[in-house]
Amino acid sequence: MQRTINNLQLTANDERVEVYIASPHQFLKEHQQELLPDWKIGVVSTILFLQRSRIPLRECSAEVAQEKDCLRANFIRYGCQIVFALQDLGYRSDLFDPRYGYPLLSRQGNITFDDSAAVKALLHYPVSSYKNCSLIEHPNWGNNIYPGTIVTQAKHHIVERVVAKTPQLLDRLKTIY
Repeated sequence: MQRTINNLQLTANDERVEVYIASPHQFLKEHQQELLPDWKIGVVSTILFLQRSRIPLRECSAEVAQEKDCLRANFIRYGCQIVFALQDLGYRSDLFDPRYGYPLLSRQGNITFDDSAAVKALLHYPVSSYKNCSLIEHPNWGNNIYPGTIVTQAKHHIVERVVAKTPQLLDRLKTIY
């Protein structure tokens, strides 16, 4: 499925996962060197990967921690497939670890990336702070949302083609989860 929301390309949407392709937000543009110190060329596309959690992620409990671990693993599994496919095409790409805010494959910079802030900047979803966590308020899922971010030097149309080739992976995430 492809449609435009808030000038972003939504490439996959179901009851569990939304994938958006967008230009980088202002913070990423201004702080790319501090986030990705080895990248000499600017980020061209940002891929937001939003997963719906089975439970609200507001509370600090063992159940919420386990849910976040599962969603993080899903994102890293999916994100690495996208990143490696883009790298195979010659485009520098990486994903930010949602737990720590550092790139997974590139050299770590001296500041961290905030997925929730990216969702707020690009999708305009409200974000609130709660017990040292940022909570996104999705229009349909409420606080049952876990974000992840992939960055690449590939243009949107290249990213769209790569993401379009991975729907079977999205389907697999739904069955794992």
